[in-house]
Amino acid sequence: MPVPPPARPHQKGLAPAFFVLGLASGLFLALVIDRVAQRFFDTDMELIRAVHRLAQDEFVREVDTDRLTDDALRGLVGGLDRYSRFYGPEDIARLDRETTGEFRGIGVIFRRSRIGQVLFPYPDSPADAAGLEVGDLILSVDGVEVAGMDQEQFSKALTGGGDKIEIRVRSLGEEERELSLKPGQVIDPTIRHARMLDEERGIGYLAVLSFSHRTPAEFDRAIAGLESVGLEALIVDLRSNPGGVLDSAVQLANRFIDEGTLVATQTRRSTRVTEAEKNRAHLIDLPLVVLIDSGSASASEVLAGALQDHCVAALVGESTYGKGTVQTLERFPDDRAIVKITTATYFTPSGRSIERDPAQPGERGIPPDLLVEIPENERNRIHAYLYTYSPPPSMMAKLRAWEERESLELIANHPDDRQLEAALALLLRDLPTIEADTLR
Repeated sequence: MPVPPPARPHQKGLAPAFFVLGLASGLFLALVIDRVAQRFFDTDMELIRAVHRLAQDEFVREVDTDRLTDDALRGLVGGLDRYSRFYGPEDIARLDRETTGEFRGIGVIFRRSRIGQVLFPYPDSPADAAGLEVGDLILSVDGVEVAGMDQEQFSKALTGGGDKIEIRVRSLGEEERELSLKPGQVIDPTIRHARMLDEERGIGYLAVLSFSHRTPAEFDRAIAGLESVGLEALIVDLRSNPGGVLDSAVQLANRFIDEGTLVATQTRRSTRVTEAEKNRAHLIDLPLVVLIDSGSASASEVLAGALQDHCVAALVGESTYGKGTVQTLERFPDDRAIVKITTATYFTPSGRSIERDPAQPGERGIPPDLLVEIPENERNRIHAYLYTYSPPPSMMAKLRAWEERESLELIANHPDDRQLEAALALLLRDLPTIEADTLR
């Protein structure tokens, strides 16, 4: 009679026992790794604290603790690459102005040569609402005479006080009056120059100085203004444009491109492709020339590269800077700091990377379709002009009358510009009856 195998009741709990043992071993190993990593981290932090204490205790002059911390963080972030950066409290207002396109102020362009004299107020600004006009000279702010102030003191008097300031002004006609000003949020325009170069042929010009969140709306308003006087072809000036908000540049590209890729961004983990939206492409049939140079960087290169790859614009000028990376802003609580850190590399629709190699300075950026090189002094004059502000058309007559009456040059005129002349000639090459002499 066969002997039955012995019963093994203990097997029923064997697998759970091994599972528990494995789980315990895994948790123990994870704990060990965490403790080792924490030990190295603590060692690094202790070194930072030790150096911090040394600087506080032994440096020849007393140092500010927050300043030491900020400087350490600047070094930590700045060492990643040439674009990542730490911004302390003193930098945040300027950074916000660049990205949002707004700042706290009264909205006035003043004469450089005379403190307190209004060149013109922004339309719909606090200054405009208060009644400041072309040529007004601000004599006092909250009872303090402007005559004794330098430029920095004058700026602080206008914006650094309370919610309301009292000013005394004298007009060009020598009439004095009292005004109340309420400083508020003012739009800092990224499109400061938009005009017709050739009214007969409908050739318009606009310059995009940088890209903020407001740039697409500014661009649309400028285009609408040019269309109202017969826009048929356009020159967009991206020279000296260092970039800014990437999405704004992509939106401008979409105005001229109705399908296909606009830009691709590649992070450590994934690639994101941004496609054109057909309903946003309302300028696809507009003849277009874009001006670029070595001052065109980042988001402006995204725009130029997309337009070039889709063959919807001719690029004129010189090769762009060659900044092919995307930075993300991380804001920390209580506005104590903002960190800008490189998070992605971008590629043009055809897959080009434009990031320049510092070891090979000649290999960089977006090349122009038509190379027009100019000397540095001419380039500097053009860049200086691009950073000025063109007056609103509604104020031009008063400014011209003021110029004529006092023999002044108040409104910046476009300097000699062979790159712009070449761009205009491209648009006119099939129209030989029109002379390309319309820059003055």
